[in-house]
Amino acid sequence: MSSKTLRAGLSMVLAAMTLAGCASYSGLNTEGVSLDAKNLKAGQSLSGVTLSPAAWPKSDWWKSLGDPQLNGLIREALHDSPDMQIADARAHQASAAAYAADAARMPTLDASAGVSRSRLARDQDPSGQGGTYSTVRNIGASFNYNFDLWGGQRDAWEAALGEARAAEVDQQAAQLTLSADVARAYSDLGQAHIVYDLANEDLKRTKQMLELSQRRLSSGIDSQYQFQQTESLEASSEASLIDAEKRLQSAKIALAVLLGKGPDRGNEIARPKILQASAVALPSVLPAELLGRRPDLVAARWRVEAASKNIAAGKTQFYPNLNLSAAAGAESLLGDAMFGSASRFFNVAPTISVPIFDGGRLRADLDSRDADYDLAVAQYNKSLVKALGDVSDTINQLRDIGRQIGAQQHATDIAQDSYNTVVQRYGSGIGNYLDVLSIEQQLLQAQRQLANLNAEQIDLSIQLMQALGGGFQGETLTAANALPATQHN
Repeated sequence: MSSKTLRAGLSMVLAAMTLAGCASYSGLNTEGVSLDAKNLKAGQSLSGVTLSPAAWPKSDWWKSLGDPQLNGLIREALHDSPDMQIADARAHQASAAAYAADAARMPTLDASAGVSRSRLARDQDPSGQGGTYSTVRNIGASFNYNFDLWGGQRDAWEAALGEARAAEVDQQAAQLTLSADVARAYSDLGQAHIVYDLANEDLKRTKQMLELSQRRLSSGIDSQYQFQQTESLEASSEASLIDAEKRLQSAKIALAVLLGKGPDRGNEIARPKILQASAVALPSVLPAELLGRRPDLVAARWRVEAASKNIAAGKTQFYPNLNLSAAAGAESLLGDAMFGSASRFFNVAPTISVPIFDGGRLRADLDSRDADYDLAVAQYNKSLVKALGDVSDTINQLRDIGRQIGAQQHATDIAQDSYNTVVQRYGSGIGNYLDVLSIEQQLLQAQRQLANLNAEQIDLSIQLMQALGGGFQGETLTAANALPATQHN
């Protein structure tokens, strides 16, 4: 290359650098600031709770609930549920996007070869004769490379890689959500069975009362009005049993849907055992390690990092860009030497481009990326606040529900004893009908309340496992342990 050509090339570079100041991103900034978990106070809300390093749930936390059938159902759901298929497909999409962004950084090399046969019309033939035949052969290769002078392509690749990692964590978040949903639906199914049993027992009691009322009516002790009241109570109990049966069937279908199966799958599920509630305890390092234990938090932090890299990539669009393209090959007519000196060709074309005036398109794009970053930070902050709130709310409810169950069990036992006594007196002809009716309703209400509290305790135990991350450990992901990217200026 001659010195004259070199000087001309350097002049082009200097001119491009000078003109680069015409397009500027000055004045565009992000505003999002990530919350620090240490600054979110939760000491008072969590005071008095047992602390233990072993309180973090295991990855198969549902086994602690004590029902082998539930273990199998969760495995089935994780394998067959469309929710997991959706999460897998999204992770695949993000991984493919990262692969494409990495491929865009690489040079391209293409080769081509061809033969064309043509016949010229008279107005196309320079000789004016027409009817001329020709065969042209060609072979060649082309090369193109965009120099990543400012690292923009690398930043775009790292942004896509961050999104892929976030999608990978989303898969694990989807597994946690699905397993918790199956466990809660399974608990709901067990509760539906219990409610059905209570309704059935209530119907038996009202039938017994109706028989006693019939005997008392025949003996002249009760009036027709009182007998009709008992008949009405029996009809209401029967309606309650039908409603309980309807709810039981709905609970089976809801569980079948979570398994990714048809509604008939629910009818194949045996009655759940009484599940075991988890111990009320918290990890001693909460909330510090919660950041790496909750998959939704880890994914949110990856997305903050990806948004930061997108901003860095957007800023490089304001700088000069250098591209190199080249082509070489041979082209000849049939009969000429294909690779002779006269048939060979090549060209080399370095190109420098610089944005000067684009109507504000680059600034608008960068401003949009700044907004994406602010949104990612806000979503991370929301996830962090919600995570601590989930843990605090669940643990506080669990802490007191055991005492509620004890008190309600005592109330139920008293109601049962009272019912037994009043029915015995009523059958002997010395009791009061209104007393029987009142005590029976109290017993039914007490039994239902006790069943609801037991189901709520199991449900809260499942929610606590989910709130603590369900055994997920984010320390295997390097960047997940780092704080989200700081504010850009």
